[in-house]
Amino acid sequence: MGQGRQGRGKAAASGTVNWPATLLNGRPRQRKDLRLEERHRSPHELWLVVVDASASTRRHRALSDGKGLLAQLFDNAYRQRARLALLKASGVAPTWQVQGPKASTGLRNWLDDLGAGGGTPLLAALNEARHWLAARRKRFPTEQQRVLVMTDGRVREELSLSPLDCPCLLIDIERGPIRLGRARQLAGQLQAEYRHIDEELPG
Repeated sequence: MGQGRQGRGKAAASGTVNWPATLLNGRPRQRKDLRLEERHRSPHELWLVVVDASASTRRHRALSDGKGLLAQLFDNAYRQRARLALLKASGVAPTWQVQGPKASTGLRNWLDDLGAGGGTPLLAALNEARHWLAARRKRFPTEQQRVLVMTDGRVREELSLSPLDCPCLLIDIERGPIRLGRARQLAGQLQAEYRHIDEELPG
């Protein structure tokens, strides 16, 4: 994930750690890899978020708490003038919410209304994301792309995934006494950084 640290903004001497931005740049291995809250950021950055909102994510407040993390991510993107793409995987087919505008406060309304239900077209969503990112790279070759996938991994079909051509973070929101642990497997196939939503982040 070395390329994930390209384009890091000017480091601040102290401040609150911006964990979504830090993890989207790859797993931090030393203090200088931590991203702190900043007012300025390169305008040529895109965050693509794939949200699993299938029926299984209603269990144990999985999606509810995942929405809290997404709210923080949206706020960070808005303050740092990053562009945002949002793809929901639920029902019979993935659906786009936004496709690349600068993050806006209006996304909070969408997030408040986001509910879980139906199946998990995760493979279709990731394939859609891959094609969309490739087409966008042709239009904006200097844009730095990041991907965040939020899922409990509970998909019916066996997925065979290929890595995306940009840094990727998978947030596992599976909870409960019996866990299948498939989100970690999916992260391995995507060559994505993996983190469970219940892991306590230092700082």
